[in-house]
Amino acid sequence: MNLLLTGHHVDISPSLREYVENKLDRVIRHFDQIIDIAVVLGIEKPSEKDKRQRAEVNLRLKGNIIHLDHYAENLYAAIDGLIDKLDRQVVRHKDKLQDHKRAALKHVSGEMSAGEDRSEGF
Repeated sequence: MNLLLTGHHVDISPSLREYVENKLDRVIRHFDQIIDIAVVLGIEKPSEKDKRQRAEVNLRLKGNIIHLDHYAENLYAAIDGLIDKLDRQVVRHKDKLQDHKRAALKHVSGEMSAGEDRSEGF
């Protein structure tokens, strides 16, 4: 798994990099088939009300890409909210992959139970 951490109008300090890596361990623990992760941390243009901190992620899986972003007053709070959203999405994706309730149509229509008689109606 490759991790790309970039900052938009923010310098990425070693402590911030370590914080993001520790938080991403939770996601990796739930689903280990991740190809690469690109995280962008930034500060939006200041408005009259407040400054908004932004955390954004592109997570590439086999056959799927998950893109999420989260805004907060604090950069660490934005990372926490982003990781919560990402964890839910990854668990949902994993459940879809492991869902065996849906059978293929060719198996459903072709199967007959043991007690059925094929010669009915003749």
